[in-house]
Amino acid sequence: MKFARSGLGILTACLTVIALLLPQVGQAQDAKVKLAMELLESLAGELGPPKIEGTDPVAGKEVPAIYFGSTKMNNNFDLVDRVVKEAQGTATIFVKSGDEYVRVATNVKKDDGSRATGTILDPKGKAIESIRKDEPFYGEVDILGKSYITGYKPIRDSSKNVIGIYYVGYQK
Repeated sequence: MKFARSGLGILTACLTVIALLLPQVGQAQDAKVKLAMELLESLAGELGPPKIEGTDPVAGKEVPAIYFGSTKMNNNFDLVDRVVKEAQGTATIFVKSGDEYVRVATNVKKDDGSRATGTILDPKGKAIESIRKDEPFYGEVDILGKSYITGYKPIRDSSKNVIGIYYVGYQK
């Protein structure tokens, strides 16, 4: 009986420690997402202001061509890969195409290991709800069947129109 009580005491202590540490793990993950987002926005800003100019095929879809300065993002992975090299995780530039947001530069992978360019942001997901309200979204979402801790922020042109989305995330 004495062992059962001491075992229960150890279990209670362990659960208490876990309960105290879990919010910190979540906060650390949130901080990591916010830092990666700052990095993505900063690197994009160094290229120049965002704009739409013409259209371009991405994975067989004709979509608006999104630029930062004179650098076209469609099918250009330098920016998103640099973010991942410095901050790990995943990064994407989406372009607004009608009511959809299409991945034009990403290192999010499909099940076959290829880049998920041409795929769209879940039209019923939590992130799109915030973007439609012209607000950033930070939280957990499902991307192509996998759970990620993410950040999404609208990309605005010089007239303040939302023309795309910055995304960063870490698979759970």
